[in-house]
Amino acid sequence: MMSLWSVGFVLVMWCGLSARAYGADQPPATEWIDADTGHRVIRLSSEPGSLSLYFHQNAYTPDGKKLIITTPSGIAAVDLQTRAVELIVEGKVRPIIVGYRTNTIYYTREGAIFATDVYTRATRQIAKIPPGGSVSSVNADETLIAGTITYGPDGSTPGPTSAPANLSKAQRIDWRYNQHLPMELFTINTATGELKRFHRCNHWLNHVQFSPTDPDLLLFCHEGPWHKVDRTWTIRTDGTGLTMIHPRTMAMEIQGHEWFSADGKTVWYDLQTPRGQVFWVAGYELETGRRTWYSLQRDEWSVHFVSSPDGRLFAGDGGSEGMVARASNGKWIYLFRPELVEDRGPPDVDSAKLIRPGILRSERLVNMSRHDYALEPNVTFTPDMKWIVFRSNMLGPSHVFAVEIARAGS
Repeated sequence: MMSLWSVGFVLVMWCGLSARAYGADQPPATEWIDADTGHRVIRLSSEPGSLSLYFHQNAYTPDGKKLIITTPSGIAAVDLQTRAVELIVEGKVRPIIVGYRTNTIYYTREGAIFATDVYTRATRQIAKIPPGGSVSSVNADETLIAGTITYGPDGSTPGPTSAPANLSKAQRIDWRYNQHLPMELFTINTATGELKRFHRCNHWLNHVQFSPTDPDLLLFCHEGPWHKVDRTWTIRTDGTGLTMIHPRTMAMEIQGHEWFSADGKTVWYDLQTPRGQVFWVAGYELETGRRTWYSLQRDEWSVHFVSSPDGRLFAGDGGSEGMVARASNGKWIYLFRPELVEDRGPPDVDSAKLIRPGILRSERLVNMSRHDYALEPNVTFTPDMKWIVFRSNMLGPSHVFAVEIARAGS
């Protein structure tokens, strides 16, 4: 009979070794306690090559029961209670977003936009994507889909050819930025397919996302090397209200990877003053214009940050040594608890016009030392805020995982 000490020893060894790469005759681990953090990690996907959605794409059904992921077979739904995985849409498709109002996944296939009910599988084609077009978001009441159209240098359609294949990722971004091609935003009515174009310019428009609460408000960016662009903007779908979210105040100041808070009241973003030296998660309140900056350490910088559904927590997916922060020990999934610095300024100073400073207190949730950050983990909070979902290749092929926010046994 195995002693309690032996049982404990085996458990510790399993916890510490379970995240290692596996051989052809050994399936990847489905659950373990991270030996460095004490948090439980589970593998949600069953098919190697599976991925979670991009960090600002809503991936959860409004009832909070299903998580949408992509697999080599198509789009699948993970039951967050049973962990059962069901294929919803078969074939090569690109997901846009899960609806905020209905249990519908919106996606593109062969130049058209489709909508499929996650539960009934009822599917309809909404519209064809215009030439040179790309779609990326659905609004809060699921009446509009937004995207961009790229034109050729003479203002005609379609848009640019791909960057030369021998360029690195950074060089491809610089190449595309230097094209200064005409682009414009557009919306498509999900009921009628009607296309409306607005806001034509010569900036590279990207990262288009609707407010989760205001059906006529769009967030987008001027894409390119962050130190060369005034990046983050909002605009209304009738073309009015164009607003720069963050005017720069110093040379080499950068910001990006912006997202809406769940209540739609704040735009949050990664801010560095200057690039690669001083790190913040910064917020801009849309109604008041008030700004909040939370500081964090170099190793805590993350490729993407997100906020929890109730706005009380943040999470980050960490980063590797070769990324902008040059972190020496940044390969972790992080949980952040924000703390505002007490305002003890004189009463005759209108502090509402000043930036509210704060600090993000970090907790490491998952050791990502075996993860190759060429695949960005893209963390998201589950609707019940008990788990953080991410994608990783730490076991070999990419899979979708979740880490429990509460420490195991607590």
